Amino acid sequence: MPRILVVEDNTALAEGIAYNLRHEQHETRIAEDGREGLKAAREWSPDLVILDLMLPLMDGYEVLAAIRKDQNQVPVIILTARGEEADKVRGFRLDADQYVTKPFGVLELLERVSALLRRSAARSATSSNGECIRFADVVIDTSARTVKKGDHLCTLTPKAFELLIALVKRKGSVASREELLREVWGYGAFVLSRTVDSHIAELRRKLESDPAHPRHILTVWKVGYRFEAV
Repeated sequence: MPRILVVEDNTALAEGIAYNLRHEQHETRIAEDGREGLKAAREWSPDLVILDLMLPLMDGYEVLAAIRKDQNQVPVIILTARGEEADKVRGFRLDADQYVTKPFGVLELLERVSALLRRSAARSATSSNGECIRFADVVIDTSARTVKKGDHLCTLTPKAFELLIALVKRKGSVASREELLREVWGYGAFVLSRTVDSHIAELRRKLESDPAHPRHILTVWKVGYRFEAV
């Protein structure tokens, strides 16, 4: 039974979400402030986190940043009344998986939960049958989800790692931003296209010898991106 942590200080809303999740056979726990939510994320090891932004003691951005700093790749749905583009960009840069703006429909939230759990399970299955992929002086271990450039271990966010794999597995074929949004972030293109660009910039910064003139992670003008191993 998947474990889902709901970090929300509105008791009625949190209980309503938890009720519906339990009806879908998910084990659910509620945390009413950011510190309690972070503690539960570390100690309870949920399979998915639904995280409000406006929380007491620690806001949702701080909680998410701390979760990712722990190298915890748990899927996170940001739940908030904010709808501004800048807030979404900030959340996705911290490696949120989805962003749901209040008010929202319960069925929409449940569908996003199911989609993220399916993707997480598929990712785990792929990792268990992992392989090493090499190009230039870079080695990708898909089982351990690690990337090395020479002797240096590169720390990538979970989404940056998945984006790298999505490009590499195409073996030179072009991927549009929309394709990458659907494949890496899932459940429709709810993520802003600039999020793809910012993650591409992270990959180039960490893996290219000259990020300003990349040899491997290439832009195809007005189309998207492609990977070149040579």
